Amino acid sequence: MAAPPPAQLTHVGLYVNDVDRMVNFYSELLGLLVIDQGDFLGRRLTFLSRRVGEHHQLVLVSGRKVPEGEIALLSQVSFRLTDDDLTSLRWFHDKALELGATGMEGRNHGNSWSIYFLDPEGNRLELYTPTPWYVSQPWRVALDLADTDEVIREKTQALIEETATWSPVETWNASVAERLRAAEND
Repeated sequence: MAAPPPAQLTHVGLYVNDVDRMVNFYSELLGLLVIDQGDFLGRRLTFLSRRVGEHHQLVLVSGRKVPEGEIALLSQVSFRLTDDDLTSLRWFHDKALELGATGMEGRNHGNSWSIYFLDPEGNRLELYTPTPWYVSQPWRVALDLADTDEVIREKTQALIEETATWSPVETWNASVAERLRAAEND
């Protein structure tokens, strides 16, 4: 069977209770701009993006039926930062807390350094920066962003060498590329 054509995840839609509050949160946190908005089938839709050529990366839709504090509608929405960029991760950590995010948790997955938190309506977000290593998942330990970049890198390398199946990310990427080529030729 031939592999399917490439497909990229480009946007996520969230049902929300308070569109204005959520527009403010995501605009302030991620720098997203309102691109379009309007009503459709009795719901208010607001489209946000930060990428030229990508009409929207996030659409907020009024009429969420799950009360705040109940089970969220998604497991999580994840945003990738520049590789090995702990400075940006710290910025998002502080900005999210300033904007009222709750449940903030730093995690070291070996292959990424991540923060997880809830937006004002309880949707779970992850922002992460990839590390120079591939680490077999699931794997995680706490991440303390109060540590310096150097300390975080040293701790991560020591921990993965001691406790995980790992390789340099370039080696793993080459392996995945080979597997994808093989799948395309099947």
